[in-house]
Amino acid sequence: MSPFFSKRRVSFVSGALLCASLVSACSSREPAQGSMSAHAELKPQAMATTQSVPKDADERFARPMPPPPSTPAAAPAAKKRGDVAAAPAPMMVEEREASDALAAAEPAMRRPPPAKAAMTMGAATGALGGAPAPIQQPLEKRKLEMDGDKGVAEGGNVFETYKANAFTETAKDNLSTFAADVDTASYSMARRYLQQGQLPPTHAVRVEEFVNYFKYRYTPPEEGAFTVHLEGAPSPFNQRRQFVRVGVQGKVVSKSQRKPAHLVFLVDTSGSMASSDKLPLAIESIKVAVKNLNENDTVALVTYAGSTRDVLAPTPATDVKKIHAALDTLVAGGGTAMGSGMETAYKHAVKKAAGGVVSRVVVLTDGDANIGPNLTPKAMLASIEKYVAEGVTLTTVGFGMGNYHDSLMEQLADKGNGNSFYVDSMKEARKVFETQLTGTLEVIAKDVKFQVEFNPKAVSRYRLMGYENRDIADKDFRDDKVDAGEIGAGHTVTALYEVELTGEAQDLATVRIRAKAPNGTEAREQAFPLTRANLKPSMDAASSDFRFAVAVAATADILRAAPAAEGWSLATTQKLAEGAVGGDSDRTEFVRLIGQARALTTASASGR
Repeated sequence: MSPFFSKRRVSFVSGALLCASLVSACSSREPAQGSMSAHAELKPQAMATTQSVPKDADERFARPMPPPPSTPAAAPAAKKRGDVAAAPAPMMVEEREASDALAAAEPAMRRPPPAKAAMTMGAATGALGGAPAPIQQPLEKRKLEMDGDKGVAEGGNVFETYKANAFTETAKDNLSTFAADVDTASYSMARRYLQQGQLPPTHAVRVEEFVNYFKYRYTPPEEGAFTVHLEGAPSPFNQRRQFVRVGVQGKVVSKSQRKPAHLVFLVDTSGSMASSDKLPLAIESIKVAVKNLNENDTVALVTYAGSTRDVLAPTPATDVKKIHAALDTLVAGGGTAMGSGMETAYKHAVKKAAGGVVSRVVVLTDGDANIGPNLTPKAMLASIEKYVAEGVTLTTVGFGMGNYHDSLMEQLADKGNGNSFYVDSMKEARKVFETQLTGTLEVIAKDVKFQVEFNPKAVSRYRLMGYENRDIADKDFRDDKVDAGEIGAGHTVTALYEVELTGEAQDLATVRIRAKAPNGTEAREQAFPLTRANLKPSMDAASSDFRFAVAVAATADILRAAPAAEGWSLATTQKLAEGAVGGDSDRTEFVRLIGQARALTTASASGR
């Protein structure tokens, strides 16, 4: 039979008539083998299947795999921007047997072509275990306009585009000004890409969120909101350069000391949230949060899909049974009217907003918004601006892949005076909603701005690693009307510079930090001198925290293909990180992730 007819369905009657008139010609043209080949095309592709969900919560979410597009759960998600179909076969990442062998084979970091780098939800690696997840075909990159902001869609996920900071001549501009940032979503998402067997898209990597994901052992303040720690050491990549770190440690507030909190959980229950790594994981995350609240805290629950629904009125956090019962009623289905849900959640939150109460909206979503009146960050913020001014803060928590709107989540958290996280497992849910909960809720300083004034007689050039989306005009440093970042209780903020020294001047720079009290309107400014005495003679002589922060920042710069990091080696960053683990489980995991990135880089360079 002709391949034309083997690929198209026709009605029984019309097919019979057509075939009767052409069967002789077709039979004479195609031998038996060709006929068999044509019939083989009619066989359906082997459908990728998802694993059964274990009862244990950690196992259930350790290997999140979205259902294939043909399943009922995925049908509503087909309406989202940038959905893609599953490829016929998974791809496994080969493990490298020895670090030294990898170092020898590893070329200078080169990105694979966009078609390879943009693949979403690749094969699971040994770090996750179990059967590999289905691979999805990459989408062609496309620009998305968001009220003047440009996002790039890769594999259905949307990321904001930022140009990496270049070196600045100190003689021409000796001021570097930026806002504090304690978000960690970029690191969690990049980790998921690597664990699924892919390099993260370059636009998904934000250096400051990699660095600030980890805890550093800075000395806490004896008085005041925070302490500042300055340190530097020669670069392991370029003998002419030094790395300089500005580290801030916020004061620690115990669970019993913090203010009462009123949390409004705004949960996306649209159809795209049906997979196990989305709504089910979001529900378990909220349960972790509730478990760690105090007797004076209250919880409300709002959901949005095709419409907005008040599921739970403000309820004491101690009424766990009632809260869990409300959470257990949530099911996924419908569109995604995020803007309407935000409006409703803020109306609830503002009722409790007061100087002695923390009132916060916590959004749990895959980050897409496809229906409703407020679709863009700018439009949504315009509708809730008055609530932000009254002291309501915002936390965005992302889940899942395939239609994840990272740029939307990051911008909302930034403009909402809050934090942005990405949860890919129960382990991460506990880190965000248990270990970091107090810091997330209790803001100790707001509108925190950094300004580093470099001495042209000591520093010829400098570049800030990351913080591109937190850039502030130098003239706005002392303008207290200009919004900046927030620091929570116990939070650390770390920023790294790469500098080139010149001359013998002892004073390298002056680091200024300007911040307001949580309920204040006027900022207080502090200045700290950075001198040659802060520089260590070698990287080995630097503190373990410094070495690890440099390893993380450099790895992020390599993964995002920053021009200044061209020629840098992941083998070097891995060795640097290995020597600064200090028994920390998150740091140990990071070292393992660098190994996976090296394997993927080597495989890409060799054409595998």
